[in-house]
Amino acid sequence: MQTAVTRPLTRRRFLAIGAVAAGLSLLPHRLLRAETIPGNVPGGVPVRVWRGVALGADASLSIAHPDPAEADRLIALSLEEVARLERVFSLYRADSALRRLNRDGVLDSPPADLVRLLSEAAAAAHHTGGAFDPTVQPLWQLYAGHFARPDADPAGPPAGAVRAARALVDVHALRVEPDRIAFAAAGMAVTLNGIAQGYITDRVTERLKAEGMEHVLVDMGELRALGHHPSGRPWTVGLADPGNPDRTTATVELTDGAMATSGGYGTRFDAAGRFTHLFDPASGTCAAHWLAVTVQAPDATTADALSTALSVVPADRVPAILAAYPGVTARFTHPDGRILRLPA
Repeated sequence: MQTAVTRPLTRRRFLAIGAVAAGLSLLPHRLLRAETIPGNVPGGVPVRVWRGVALGADASLSIAHPDPAEADRLIALSLEEVARLERVFSLYRADSALRRLNRDGVLDSPPADLVRLLSEAAAAAHHTGGAFDPTVQPLWQLYAGHFARPDADPAGPPAGAVRAARALVDVHALRVEPDRIAFAAAGMAVTLNGIAQGYITDRVTERLKAEGMEHVLVDMGELRALGHHPSGRPWTVGLADPGNPDRTTATVELTDGAMATSGGYGTRFDAAGRFTHLFDPASGTCAAHWLAVTVQAPDATTADALSTALSVVPADRVPAILAAYPGVTARFTHPDGRILRLPA
């Protein structure tokens, strides 16, 4: 993704936060450099830059603000929010709420954010006809474990093993209450990787809005914009080329909304790329309908969940899913490179 840092309008503050995929945990707040960018006032505006790892991603925070101390405070505030939510949603931290739920099959007195996000995930499952399902973690475990073996069959896990893992995928067997979360069957597990980055992006954006930020573009794996670019134009976001994610293939304008992209190129289990992290909950197989799906929605949680769901369905199922989300648009990249935009 690309974001431009420019001078804010007079007395209005500007923030751009960026993140790219990798790593596992949040690093301590660490100021790497201070610089000055050109602007519409003499001398420009100072920019404070942080880089580290957050949400399992290489992350960077850049804040243009006339007061460097205030910029540092906003960076620290953002990182505290990310760290707090990572302790809830991480699949890798032994002490996270999600990890304890998956380990024990039940979680009493769960964090409110976990209850809220699992409830939103269940709603997304309903609106997408099951294309989004947070209980696909047994499939991830099966495929990751299979291809981690040196003698792994390139054709993938045995059909019987896929059926057994698929039998544990059922969002309706996930009981979510304010005081208790539980699985109805032993061996079930949840992943929020298809929605949590959007949720955390939204929470960071809301914290910064409460701090008085008016022109904000936050990218913690997914993007959320408040207002427009300080110059008055929309924010401009670059879309990665699915065949070469280091290259930008198109740009999208974003104002007061969110955007998320899903693609099998993000995590491949095999060298050929036939098996990826995008699972069809109905079949237990890896979806290959699209190279990438980009969704624009009012909030990043919705955009994240929908980009995941739409990645695993064929084109004829897309209109019915989008009908449940007025104002949402999606951009699909076919395996042959053709682009489909819906609604047209």
